[in-house]
Amino acid sequence: MSTINKSPVPAAKKGPSFKTRLSNAFVTLYNINNFILRFFRQAFVPPFEFKEVMRQCYETGVRSFTLITFTGFITGLIFTKQSRPSLANFGAQSWLPSLVSIAIMRALAPLITALIAAGKVGSSIGAELGSMRVTEQIDAMEVSGTKPFKFLVCTRVLATTLTIPILATYTGFIALLGGYLNVSVNEGTSYTTFMEQVFEPLTFVDFVASLAKAIVFGFTIGIVGCYQGYYSTKGTEGVGKAANGAVVTAMFLVFVEEILIVQIAGWFR
Repeated sequence: MSTINKSPVPAAKKGPSFKTRLSNAFVTLYNINNFILRFFRQAFVPPFEFKEVMRQCYETGVRSFTLITFTGFITGLIFTKQSRPSLANFGAQSWLPSLVSIAIMRALAPLITALIAAGKVGSSIGAELGSMRVTEQIDAMEVSGTKPFKFLVCTRVLATTLTIPILATYTGFIALLGGYLNVSVNEGTSYTTFMEQVFEPLTFVDFVASLAKAIVFGFTIGIVGCYQGYYSTKGTEGVGKAANGAVVTAMFLVFVEEILIVQIAGWFR
């Protein structure tokens, strides 16, 4: 009888324990905290990289201009179109401009702008810095005596923090324009009447909250993208993970911040 040699089955690799995962989570939080504190320590101390900040503002704002315009216009148009039947059931079509203005200026304009920027700008920052890290360009800058953190990170975070509020304001007005075209075609409302009804329900708190959202969203997108790219590893695979991590993390934090700011703004209304 022939004997069958049974080779031993390799044991399945065990994943990291709960203790290890918890420890890694706290280490990550510690590194993120140090990264943010390092930004505030270096961003407002001379020498200032004005040219690089302006270049990054151009990359963040101007290159996103077409996409922001198209998305904002479609958002206002579709939101107005979808809201009309519900108001028509109660004979309240005249409330449509007020409804559109509240939805767009309080929530949609900064949120949509932030989500687009997280996908376009955040991934770009993560991939760019990740590529520089894995090709040792950042290490070379550190050896040469320059300050790569100030030049690469601070300029990009400042650019997103300054540019996203401008884009969000522009998105709001473009969305209102899309809403006006829909209202004008269906109800024949004049532009003057539409704008009067648009700004009537809005208060100072609404504008401040919307601006605060855009600033916080811009800072979050910049800091997350820079962190993911600046500390990326594992070669080209790490570059892809940095870009993906920048988008996913930034979007998640944007929604969390949206909830918190809405709650805080509600206390002042």
